[in-house]
Amino acid sequence: MEIILDVLNYSLTAILIGVSTAWIFLIKSMIDSARFTPKLDEFEKKKHNNPKVSIILPARNEEEFIGKCLDSLIEQDYSNYEIIVIDDSSDDLTSKIISEHAKKNSKIIPVSARIKPDGWMGKNWACMEGYEKATGEILLFTDADTKHSQNVISLAVSHLLSFDLDALSAIPKIRVMDFWTKVTLPMISVFLHTRFSALKVNDTSKKTAYFFGSFFIIKQKTYESIGMHESVKHEIIEDGALGKKVKESGHKMKIVRGDHLIDAVWARDKSTLWNALKRLMIPLYLQSKKIAIGCFFAVLFLLFMPFPILAYSVVGVFETMSFSILFATSVIATIMIYIGTIIEVKKLLQLKLMDALFAPIGSLVVVLGFLSGLLQANSSTVSWRGRKYHMKDHIQNSISV
Repeated sequence: MEIILDVLNYSLTAILIGVSTAWIFLIKSMIDSARFTPKLDEFEKKKHNNPKVSIILPARNEEEFIGKCLDSLIEQDYSNYEIIVIDDSSDDLTSKIISEHAKKNSKIIPVSARIKPDGWMGKNWACMEGYEKATGEILLFTDADTKHSQNVISLAVSHLLSFDLDALSAIPKIRVMDFWTKVTLPMISVFLHTRFSALKVNDTSKKTAYFFGSFFIIKQKTYESIGMHESVKHEIIEDGALGKKVKESGHKMKIVRGDHLIDAVWARDKSTLWNALKRLMIPLYLQSKKIAIGCFFAVLFLLFMPFPILAYSVVGVFETMSFSILFATSVIATIMIYIGTIIEVKKLLQLKLMDALFAPIGSLVVVLGFLSGLLQANSSTVSWRGRKYHMKDHIQNSISV
């Protein structure tokens, strides 16, 4: 029995050494991302005209947020723009709120999306419906639960044109509305600031590319050249897929920090959080089952397993050498997770330090959400925003594997 425990303990020790090493690279990546990602409002401005901007704003059951979003867009200091807001078959007060705002401000163009055709994701169809009404040379896509500072469009257009870019996306500040999102978001962001670092997107030698759906601006000609939202109509993570198409097509794109100018909601309660976690795993599984399963186990050990292993090692820490070594390595791995979480909470997410203390709970929620996503993807039916989608014949390309 003692030999079996020793073998188990040394095996777990080897795994934790690998976990700790991985966290060293993750932490370095987070620090680099915080230090070197350019900001939306820090650049050398060049003279340019004021091309017309068409803001395309899809909304489905957004009565809680759409009014504040429209208010922030109406108050922009940029002079030449229109707001095309699309009611995507809402069954709450969204349509009424849109109509009331449109009556007060001529910049708002209300659109009622037609019935979604088969093979389309709802948001993708709504964006196409909005684009059909757009008259601007530049398109700004944003979400109904996003709020914008008064000068954000001016800055975005100036940044785009000053660097002669084809597309620009800004990282927003994530508005946290409940406890579960607060403790889970830091664990998710670890990978958003590493695997999908803005520094990699901005490096033309890297394949990494994506947009933040809450704010990306793109030239109308570029948008048409990549096939518009029609080219990603079946993608669950359509912003990632569009960003990937832009870079693969050889267009110039850039991601900047806009968390001091834009804020957005990632998840509103534990239900939307759960669905958001599943949504991150499903495209990966549909693209490659083996890699998705491998990624799940990598997340399991990187984020969560050091905690139960630490608890297990405490039991026999003074009994055998293998337990003592396992205890030491599990302590180190746990400390590394907390260091990474603290960096995310304070430097990147701007949350309270206390939120980092709940890392074990947040990690467990992420792992269980990813597992649920794998199980749901295997059934080939995906639920999102009150709709069910059959994904059996749709390969997802929003995430490079």
